Amino acid sequence: MIIVAGEALIDLVPAGPREQDGSAGDDLSALLPKRGGGPYNTAVALARLGSPTAFCSRLSTDHFGRALLGGLTADGVDTSLVQRGPEPTTLAVAHVGDGGSAEYSFHAGGTADRLFTSPETLPDAARAVSFGTCSLVLEPGASAYEDLMRRASARGLFTALDPNVRPGLIPDADAYRARFRSWLPHVTLLKLSEEDAAWLAGPAADPVSAAAEWLAAGPYAVVLTRGGAGLTVLTRDGLELSVPGERVTVVDTIGAGDTVNAALLHRLDGHGALTAAPALGADQWRDVLAFAARAAAITCSRAGARPPYAAELATGR
Repeated sequence: MIIVAGEALIDLVPAGPREQDGSAGDDLSALLPKRGGGPYNTAVALARLGSPTAFCSRLSTDHFGRALLGGLTADGVDTSLVQRGPEPTTLAVAHVGDGGSAEYSFHAGGTADRLFTSPETLPDAARAVSFGTCSLVLEPGASAYEDLMRRASARGLFTALDPNVRPGLIPDADAYRARFRSWLPHVTLLKLSEEDAAWLAGPAADPVSAAAEWLAAGPYAVVLTRGGAGLTVLTRDGLELSVPGERVTVVDTIGAGDTVNAALLHRLDGHGALTAAPALGADQWRDVLAFAARAAAITCSRAGARPPYAAELATGR
């Protein structure tokens, strides 16, 4: 079983083209609520690919929380580690740019996922735990997820981290960067976008050089995503390998990085590599990265965070 730990929220995404009513500066569009959150999307994507998956989080008992729980169960995600509470669900308002990239503003004051508490134990069937995004920023839940990461690592589980940086949620950038570095000894696979790598390393640093430094701090592998240009992996064994992205008409990039998280874990599991010290050769890593690129391309080809099912990966649609 792969456990995904972190927030679930509601993305408010544009419903269509902006409507102009003649008012000065009117550039607003109608918004639709969609299930989201990086860890939530990752859990759903893993289950759709066929991996036994559990979600570890805290969901509201409000209408949005019930919808989020329903989405998990509909795709076969184990929800036995999901906590419930009466607090409202976090909302993320998405603005999609001309190239399909999304920016977010968050409404997260006093919401349910911030009050997550670390479970006393994880299921015996757990072999990997994935972390990331807002859940590692917003207290008091962030400290609980951090505790879970350290305990999972100490137990010898494969741990994956996607920081998925949201600068608007981070009040002290330097403190967060230091905290990020403190996680690295407890991480097996670090996956992050070039943009996140640049933000975490600082404006003067090269993302690949920074990835090499982070690799030395603990992870077995670092995977950098480069949008349409593809993915690059650096490993503790000295391997550096890249694969191109798959050509696709991009509708938006919402959920693409989360799909990559799931695809990496799913394909690594297929190679028997969900261990604390996986050993893969160049051909195997090429297969893993190409699979992730293909999955992300399908997600980008449609609106919102709609990760593909295994059958869609097989047919390419």
